[in-house]
Amino acid sequence: MADALQEITVFAKIVGTGSLSAAARDLGMSPAVVSRRLAALEARLGVRLVNRTTRSLHLTDEGAAYYETCSRVIADIEEADAAVSAGRADPRGILRVALPASFGNQHVAPLVPRFAERYPDVQLALSLSDRTVNVVEEGFDLAIRIADLADSSLAARKLAPNRRVVCASPAYLRRYGAPRTPEDLIKHNCLATDFSMNWDYRDPDGKPGSVRVAGRYACDNWEVLREWALAGLGVALKSTWDVRRHLEDGSLVSLLPGYTFATDVAIYAVYPHRRHLPAKTRAFIEFLAESFGPEPYWDRPAPRQPKPRIKARPAV
Repeated sequence: MADALQEITVFAKIVGTGSLSAAARDLGMSPAVVSRRLAALEARLGVRLVNRTTRSLHLTDEGAAYYETCSRVIADIEEADAAVSAGRADPRGILRVALPASFGNQHVAPLVPRFAERYPDVQLALSLSDRTVNVVEEGFDLAIRIADLADSSLAARKLAPNRRVVCASPAYLRRYGAPRTPEDLIKHNCLATDFSMNWDYRDPDGKPGSVRVAGRYACDNWEVLREWALAGLGVALKSTWDVRRHLEDGSLVSLLPGYTFATDVAIYAVYPHRRHLPAKTRAFIEFLAESFGPEPYWDRPAPRQPKPRIKARPAV
């Protein structure tokens, strides 16, 4: 039984990492040992699970079905371990977290020193990417997503709202004018992740609406869209966590007051469904929820700076 569990673990790691060498590194084994474990598993089952070439690995149909079952078995074992260790005072172990690149860089990475001080036994690995990762298949403990999760198959915890504003640079507005209603955006060069897409909104009375916007420039990276807006290339729909500083210093101007955009989008921690979350995962989620809260710091009014006092000149 012990050999079978180890073979299953090796197989799942191979699939999760995509290569024998990467699996070997994660497991602390040599590639030769990993290869022998996979071969022993295939021999015991009497089927080929993985088609191997010098450059890639591909699951067979039998391998894909077997991996799905193995993933559930491994998750159950991890859940049992977590249930036993949940009472430990100090979370510990490796925690792998996937985050959107810009949000992770601006608002999560700076919190890591404080998290490390509070939980010194947790080893934290952050992966910053704007693609939507598969939490289970890619071996992440949790992911941060900025989205509408109405149809998500994962468990989720809302960490903060994600308020968004339509904005543009003063130079762009001097040249093209400012939209007065969302429908006016049709006449503007809008910066988005595609050349044409819908921006959903609610008007000042709460009535929902949608406008089809288009533009000459598109990018799937949020930071690039922000920099293009700053450069005067067009109008952008941006999260306040990304542009607050620019709105405060006037390099971007918030447009369409009274209208709210993408109201169903929020910032979530998502993770596989489990009755007992590992202590390390729960600790990180609670830490982020505490750090952001229902009114995150990037949406709070900036503190007013006291005016300097003018000292009276001494009488001559």
